[in-house]
Amino acid sequence: MQTAESLAAQLLSWYDRHARIMPWRVSPRDRAAGQRPDPYRVWLSEVMLQQTTVAAVTDYFHRFISRWPTVHDLAAAEDAQVMGEWAGLGYYARARNLLKCARAVVTSHGGRFPTSREGLLTLPGIGPYTASAIAAIAYDHPAAVVDGNVERVISRLYLVEKPLPAAKPKLTELAAGLTPASRPGDYAQAIMDLGATVCTPRAPACGICPWSHACEARAAGIQAALPRKAPKPDKPLRRGTLWLGHRDGAILIERRPDRGLLGGMAGFPGDGWDGQGGPAPADADWQDIGEVRHTFTHFHLILRVMTARIEGPPTRGELIPRHSFRPADLPTVMRKAWDLARALPDFP
Repeated sequence: MQTAESLAAQLLSWYDRHARIMPWRVSPRDRAAGQRPDPYRVWLSEVMLQQTTVAAVTDYFHRFISRWPTVHDLAAAEDAQVMGEWAGLGYYARARNLLKCARAVVTSHGGRFPTSREGLLTLPGIGPYTASAIAAIAYDHPAAVVDGNVERVISRLYLVEKPLPAAKPKLTELAAGLTPASRPGDYAQAIMDLGATVCTPRAPACGICPWSHACEARAAGIQAALPRKAPKPDKPLRRGTLWLGHRDGAILIERRPDRGLLGGMAGFPGDGWDGQGGPAPADADWQDIGEVRHTFTHFHLILRVMTARIEGPPTRGELIPRHSFRPADLPTVMRKAWDLARALPDFP
């Protein structure tokens, strides 16, 4: 095995030629010329990229930056607007923490992100991975940044056959040993690019990999089989009901509790499939108009959608005038139910 210094140098040389272009990234050439990354953009992109691909995130990032170009702008945004823009990215707790973090940066740090990994870890929603990524990419600190791409690269480079997630501590230790003191920000992005474009999950392109000569898994002929992963349990199926009530154009909306699934978001009253809710929110002639399906991180969901004109006061939620109701602010599963109801000829 080559030294960590020579491996890092080879990877950085490859990155200088093949770095991906991303709207939040400063290219290695621009960085060498003295341009520094914007910590706000680095933070926003890293939060969005958790459990999501670059292709899926790019349009969201552009919309966020267009609406809220600075951390001050995001901190001052309305919760519902941010949640609405986030819809489709999933993991809504990340969106709630996004707002909490932006407001903490403004109120406690004068609008500047802490420069150290330790300081970044004090902010809401920033865990070890995100703190390392911001510290390395935005501030050029030699922090080991280990995402799924890096885990794959390291497991193959060092032939780590222990299955994930049990192998995470070992892979993090090995990744830290490779992180150079020189250009750690570029290196962090280089190894992630390597995993995303060359050392891919299936059919890795070993012939163009700058580390192919040092890769122990390739030497053993099992590179495509790594990293090994413990089998995942099947996702359970939940069923439930949503009630879409209306009166004179107004729509019945219920604000969800801050904690829990889809916490803090607007939605239609439900019957407890999510740990919230209860019986129908009003006495009415509820009509079954069909079902919507959605998959969350830990379960599949099928919801019956009921609609009715509400005559009396609802027991839950609030009737929102149609001109004040923004379907774009709904989480994806609620938007599916809205789209189903809107197809009806007599629905407002």
